[in-house]
Formats: sequence, structure tokens, C-alpha cells
Amino acid sequence: MEGMAGAILPLVLMFAIFYFLLIRPQQKRQKQVREMQTGLQKGDKVVTIGGLHGIVDALDEDKIVIKAGDGSRLTYDRQAVRDVVQD
Repeated sequence: MEGMAGAILPLVLMFAIFYFLLIRPQQKRQKQVREMQTGLQKGDKVVTIGGLHGIVDALDEDKIVIKAGDGSRLTYDRQAVRDVVQD
């Protein structure tokens, strides 16, 4: 029995280390991104995952319209927003 417990303990410790160093921080980041994307408002300056910088012009439940620097309006999925820029 002791040999079996000695073999399982390192596996449990390894899983705990992976959880606290990799899985948990990633879940926190995903939650923050979801909250940021649901909290978008008209007039927010945003950057998309493709690198487009613009201003939110219109929103609906799953899509946003971003006004680019040249005045063009582009429609994106809400999940395409990477960051809200603070000036």
C-alpha cells in the first residue's frame, strides 16, 4: 500500500501545480475578456484580434459596428474585440 501511495502522490502534486500555474490563470483571463466584450459601449475605442483600431459605432447582441479612421464602418463579431483602449 505504501508503494502505491508513494507513486500517486507525485502525480497529484504535478496536477495541482499545472492547475494553479496554467489552467486557473487562463480561466481568469477568459472571464476578464468575456466581461470586457459584454461591457462594450458605443464610443469605446477598441482593438480587434486582427489589429484594427477603431471606435464602437453600434452594438447588438453578438455583433458590433466599428468606425475606422477613414470613416468606414465595419461589422465584426463581438468576440473579435481584443482590447478596449484607454487614452
